[in-house]
This record gives sequence, C-alpha cells and structure tokens, in this order.
Amino acid sequence: MKTKTCRLQLLTALMLTAIAWLSFKPAQQVIHIYLAGDSTMADKAKSARPEMGWGTRMTDFFDSTVVVVNKAQNGRSTKSFMAEGKWKEIIDVASAGDYVLIQFGHNDEVITKAAYTTEKDFQQNLLQMVKDVRNKKALPVLITPAARRKFDSLGHVVDTHLVYAELVRKVAKRNQVVLIDLAKDSQELLATFGEEESKLLFNHLKPGQNPNYPDGKTDDTHFNEFGARKMAQLVLKALRKSYADLDQRVVKSSWTK
Repeated sequence: MKTKTCRLQLLTALMLTAIAWLSFKPAQQVIHIYLAGDSTMADKAKSARPEMGWGTRMTDFFDSTVVVVNKAQNGRSTKSFMAEGKWKEIIDVASAGDYVLIQFGHNDEVITKAAYTTEKDFQQNLLQMVKDVRNKKALPVLITPAARRKFDSLGHVVDTHLVYAELVRKVAKRNQVVLIDLAKDSQELLATFGEEESKLLFNHLKPGQNPNYPDGKTDDTHFNEFGARKMAQLVLKALRKSYADLDQRVVKSSWTK
C-alpha cells in the first residue's frame, strides 16, 4: 500500500512538472528597431507640430519587447547622415537580431541642396549601410522615399522620386535586402484619397488654425499626425509580411490593421 502511494505521488509530481514545462513561456529577447532617414521619418519639435514624421508613430505598434529608436533627422541625405556621424550612432549600438530601417532619397535627389548625392554615390552609400548592419548581424531594411503630394492635370498621382526610388529597389534586389516600397504604396494611398482629400495627410493649415503656423501652411512633403500614422501603417504591414518574429510582437489594435 505504501509502495502504491509513493508511486502515485511520484506520478503526480511528474505530471505537475510536465504541465509546468508546457505552460512555461521563455521571455522574449528585447529587440531594437533603428530608423535612419530624413524629415519624412523624423521626430519633430513641439514648435513644428502638427508636422510629424512617420517614424514617430512606429512606437505605437509594438509591445514592450520592441524598442523603436528614431535617429532620422530633417534635411539629411545618405551623404550627410553618414558624414555627420549619425549613421555611426546606430551602428555602434546595433546588435544581432535588431532591425535597421533605412529611408533616404528626398534630399539626395535635389541637386540644389548641399545634401545632394549623385546616383552612383547614393547606391554606394546604401550598400555601405547594408554591409555595416549585416556586419553587426542585424537586419537591414531598405525603404523607398515616401511620396510627395503631387497630381497632374488629370488627377493622377505624379511620381516625384522616379529615379532615386528605383535606385533603392536596385540596391535591394542586387544584394538580397528586404525592401519596403513606400514610394509605390504611399502613391497608391494618395490615389485612394484623391487630389483634394489627400491634403488631410499633409501639413496643410489655414491662417490662424495653429499657433505654430499663424500664417497657415501648405506643405505637400511633410505629414501631419494622421498622415504619419497612415504611412507608418504601410511600413508595418510590409514588415509583418517579411518578419514573423516582429508580427508576434505587434499589439493588435485598429491602428495596426
């Protein structure tokens, strides 16, 4: 009788141990998503609001196991971002399993700007960034520049990043880098809204509407909060398709749909 009791106790202990192991979920490693880019991605000072970069809204989508670090800066190109040491700030801290989202082109393509980067140098800079990220065993993601709001006389969206967006695609394809074609996706979004309603995505303000812009503002490049969120949703949708691990860390809500 005593032997049977001992066996029963041992069996019960083993069952409880098995249940505990099955129910145990190891803590997920905290990963970082670093953002490298220009003003369409960057965080903004309060004095610039309601202007907002889409990178600001990326923090809304993930649980506590993901930390979004937005290093994007106004007016930067691949050339100036690297020359000023801002790229080094990311590479110095990036670790294996982290993600680095890279979106440039807005300033690289404007020949009258000091940040202008030739087509050849633009591709070389993107490739160098990809190599730097991979050397840290992190994951590079190339992103084509977000669309400006421009429509032709027939009401069709005009691609203002035709050349430099294609260069990003080429670098991604040749080097097997995950690509988020935000240029294409955001143009489709603008087309869905239409020429007039698409103003709701950008920093369009009437005189007296906002104390930061007492004379009003007509900006077809930079987003307001709503536009930044819509662009971030496009980026998130593409990331979830490419990376199952990130998808598991998304906080499910209407914002992430």
